[in-house]
Amino acid sequence: MNVDIAKLKGLLDLLAAEDVAEFEHEAEGVRVRVVRGKLVSAAYVGGAGIAGGAGGGAIGPAIAAAAVDDGSVDVTSPFVGTFYRSPTPDAPSFVETGAVVRLGQTLCIIEAMKLMNEIEADVSGTIVECYAQNGKSVEFGQKLFRIKKA
Repeated sequence: MNVDIAKLKGLLDLLAAEDVAEFEHEAEGVRVRVVRGKLVSAAYVGGAGIAGGAGGGAIGPAIAAAAVDDGSVDVTSPFVGTFYRSPTPDAPSFVETGAVVRLGQTLCIIEAMKLMNEIEADVSGTIVECYAQNGKSVEFGQKLFRIKKA
């Protein structure tokens, strides 16, 4: 099933013009959810997304981090979901405060719409702060970690 990007863009333009705050639609195996001012979720086609991170993949650095003045980077949640520090309840955390991380290393998992999305480090450095709590909900843009660049 292919998603017609032109139709999707037209829909987004119409929703903006009509000042619609939230919209969700599912048809023919394609689900689209738009929350203006907060989040635009990926459209899923039979488990494969048209945006990064769908289907349990990793969310890339471009959408997961924001720079801080002291040379640190705040890793933020790219969407609303449930924050998990480890891959399973009995497994150790992916990272702890003081841990040295490398570019692309998994920091945590955020479950959104029944999909487990790995959040990766976009810089190498040291975890100086862990903000989110295991098993708790996180919001779009909420700080998850602060990494001091190496």
